[in-house]
Amino acid sequence: MKNQNANGALKSGESPPRILIVDDDPGQRSLLSSFLQGQGFQTVLAASGERALEILEEQRFSLMISDVRMPGLTGLETLRRAREQHAVLPVLLVTAYADIRDAVGAMRDGALNYLVKPIDLDELLRTVQQVTGISAPVKFAAQKQLPSNVVATSPLMQALFHDASLIAPSESRVLITGESGVGKEVVADVIHAWSSRAGGPLVKVNCAAIPENLLEAELFGHEKGAFTGAVSRRVGRFELANDGTIFLDEIGDMSPWLQANLLRITQNGSFNRVGSNAELHTNARVLAATNHNLEQEVKQGRFREDLFYRLNVVELNVPPLRERPEDIVPLAGAFIAEFTKGRARFSSTVPDLLMRYPWPGNVRELRNAIERASLLSIGEVILPEHLPPRVINADAPAPATEPPDAGRLGEIERQAILLALKTHDFNRTETAKALGISRRALLYKLQRFRELGYEVDSA
Repeated sequence: MKNQNANGALKSGESPPRILIVDDDPGQRSLLSSFLQGQGFQTVLAASGERALEILEEQRFSLMISDVRMPGLTGLETLRRAREQHAVLPVLLVTAYADIRDAVGAMRDGALNYLVKPIDLDELLRTVQQVTGISAPVKFAAQKQLPSNVVATSPLMQALFHDASLIAPSESRVLITGESGVGKEVVADVIHAWSSRAGGPLVKVNCAAIPENLLEAELFGHEKGAFTGAVSRRVGRFELANDGTIFLDEIGDMSPWLQANLLRITQNGSFNRVGSNAELHTNARVLAATNHNLEQEVKQGRFREDLFYRLNVVELNVPPLRERPEDIVPLAGAFIAEFTKGRARFSSTVPDLLMRYPWPGNVRELRNAIERASLLSIGEVILPEHLPPRVINADAPAPATEPPDAGRLGEIERQAILLALKTHDFNRTETAKALGISRRALLYKLQRFRELGYEVDSA
């Protein structure tokens, strides 16, 4: 392209490529626009295929990104009509898993490629760079500073919060996944703190801790006399979260009937208090979290597919503590400082014991163990005997008869990962499942392989 130099970067003073984003979901539009603008691209938004065609008549673009499922003109129909007047315009489709067959078929109609929801921002950026000819981000957003109470020493957690910093400024819904106790609520806190809604409320609801017959009233409020015990009107959590954020923890435990009500409020922000026909509205941003595999729950009919895709505009997976051992001792140090007001420290043997234990309960279990130790210690030193017996008695690695060949083991791991990647057509999510690791752990490893010159991206 004439406005780029030999290295694929923009020349000084040249306008960056313009991208048309077409999606009926405001959260999805906001996410894509916020992310791409953060990388230096210009974006124009269209809420429908019809509006996109109007804009294409008025403006020129380097790329159009369109959702497949939209009311009115679908993404496929928009693609076909756009092709009639703009034969060389690159088009990138965004689709849910159920739409992949249609999306692949759309390649014959001139689609450049397709991305699967939830959006992989790394994959999105690489695709956009390939189309526009820009081989590196035009500009980098300044790294946001983590709150003082958040520990992220490991590369995995640093990468997670980097993704959070890209997502936070948008209005998109976020699904935070991970095992129990990994710190999903902490991630939600950080997203809210980094968002434009930081001055508004952050309302938290544990959907598993409230009885089902009360959860509806808790979320949407109720009128006086709506049910036995409703002695006065009560404002619900969604109403309280207006102009702010609502965090729905353990969303996978919500009943199918309540899922239908939640779908409505994520579509247009409307809801009714229990016992009232008056329609109310909220603009609360929804962050949801679960330790369930919602894809599997959808397949088994326990979670609504349409709600899953509404909540899962973008997914952040928090890795278990065993995948980020670099965080164990720093987290323990932060907890002991909190519980003892900075008066105590660990003996020299405690860190090794902490690193040896697998922490199946993740950060929550580590926090409880350190709280116990701080209560049992009398002096200013935390000793091994102050730790829970299961931590003290954790099996140490058996001594090897010969030193392991780290290079050979690393090559075996690399070959296994690259083979799995090709087997699953470079789909990161499916590859991670096959390997039994988190998606973020896989992405971190792939980044390291990419830096070493290995091919980890599909052609």
